[in-house]
Amino acid sequence: MQREQTLIGSVQRALSLVDIVANSARPVPAKSLAAASGLTLGTTYNLVRTLVHEGYLQTEPDGLVLGPRFPGFSAERDGRGVFLARVRAALNEATDQLGVTAYLSRYSDGEVHLIDIVDARRSPRVELWVGLQDSAHATALGKQILTELPREQRLDYLARHPLGELTPHTISDRRALLTQLEHPRDWTLEREEYAIGHTCVAVPVSAPGVTASLAVSVPTDRRDVQIDDLARRLGVIAGRLSLQLGADRFGQFQV
Repeated sequence: MQREQTLIGSVQRALSLVDIVANSARPVPAKSLAAASGLTLGTTYNLVRTLVHEGYLQTEPDGLVLGPRFPGFSAERDGRGVFLARVRAALNEATDQLGVTAYLSRYSDGEVHLIDIVDARRSPRVELWVGLQDSAHATALGKQILTELPREQRLDYLARHPLGELTPHTISDRRALLTQLEHPRDWTLEREEYAIGHTCVAVPVSAPGVTASLAVSVPTDRRDVQIDDLARRLGVIAGRLSLQLGADRFGQFQV
């Protein structure tokens, strides 16, 4: 007669919560986590409190992400939630250190996608009135990614997306844009090409299976911001994120 195995229900429930967060492309609020798991809100809160205490989940203003105790991973192999957790940590670091709103975009399936934003209290985000998929040519986030793409993919992307003139400063001439993209620096600067009154700086995030960019935005009239220093410090954060995502090394930045 086979003996029945003893299973610990609370452990199963806690693991189910971690699994839901690990497979979510966005932070998961506790109420949504309860609904997705079928657990009561009280049980969910109790389990989440323990998981956060032990470092397997982390609380963000807009929900829960995987915590620092979660095992390491390869960006090609593991779930979207693991990628998001690493991204959110990098964005928080950028916002805390630099005092400005931070963004991350990623190239996948032939498009440039905005993955996540963390707002700074004193430096509000750029109002995203045109989606990144249709405005990569006018944003530091998008231009940095287009710069990193092989030339064939860059030309394919630009052939499929009109170069809309979003402000008087937008580069809408295809030849001029290609010239800029094919002579890159270590970082990309965009001054009021997407939105009047805002300047953005982006740096590359690169790992196996990942072509992305990390950016910050500042009001153009802020005289206390040194763009070169901002780009350098942002590059250190991006380099560290690249290593966490599986890169063997990352450019010239010391991480």
